[in-house]
Amino acid sequence: MHDAALQWLDRFADHLRNERRLSAHTVSNYQRDLAALAEFCAAESIVDWRKLATHDLRRYVALRHRQGLGGRSLQRALSAIRSFYHYLLREGEVTANPAADVQAPRSPRRLPDTLDVDQTAGLLAITDQGILGVRDRAMMELAYSSGLRLAELVSLNLADVDLRERSVTVTGKGGKMRRLPIGRTAARALRRWLERRAELDARGAGQALFLSRRGGRLSGRAFQQRLRLWALRQNTGRAVNPHMLRHSFASHLLESSGDLRAVQELLGHADISTTQVYTHLDFQHLAKVYDRAHPRARRRGRD
Repeated sequence: MHDAALQWLDRFADHLRNERRLSAHTVSNYQRDLAALAEFCAAESIVDWRKLATHDLRRYVALRHRQGLGGRSLQRALSAIRSFYHYLLREGEVTANPAADVQAPRSPRRLPDTLDVDQTAGLLAITDQGILGVRDRAMMELAYSSGLRLAELVSLNLADVDLRERSVTVTGKGGKMRRLPIGRTAARALRRWLERRAELDARGAGQALFLSRRGGRLSGRAFQQRLRLWALRQNTGRAVNPHMLRHSFASHLLESSGDLRAVQELLGHADISTTQVYTHLDFQHLAKVYDRAHPRARRRGRD
């Protein structure tokens, strides 16, 4: 593509950061998806964004699908392309959005991977009173107690937590803020951490709630590594990642309350259909209980 066309990718990235205030991770995903499209355009001798047509995009989606990209990844890529063209339309660079009517192939809906209540309790039963153990337990308890995304958790500042009110204010996707309750157990773990936080604050890390061993803000990758370590130490019996704590929060809350709207608000989902995946998990749980408890649930012979 022409250099002038490629410069629009950089402008769009600035738009995502500065106007839409998306996270660095989300911006990186957009850039990766659009860079792949730019490579396709170059191979097809499409020199600027006005020349990309709907039939070209359909060929692009089919090509990426043959290369092994799944339906969800293609949906994300098309979403990035649609957003990019909305921006180009706004700027007067194009006159139509070629991605408007292009659909990705459907893929089976994957249920979120969760821990059951006993596994979660075992994971969080950390007795290590070292500074890192106290910090890690506070992070894990808060992630599970309030259903936080990894990026929301590691970006928290001291001022975001109100232990008197037992609440935390988080900035979610698209810069949207929401106030969430903190459970009693998580609040106790946070108090212990805050009493000892200064032990790691050698560099005067400022307002970051959770600090690394070197005194800076703890990164998402570092927390992922610590969580994997604790899953092994606590004999959880499976690999654990931060999003599993969020999924487990949603699943356990829905099992107990059945209030889908409340879970949607707590998770910060814009669309309730995103939250509805947890109803499938809840049904699986109910089906298992039914199979174990109902006297006629299990048939001994053939019909």
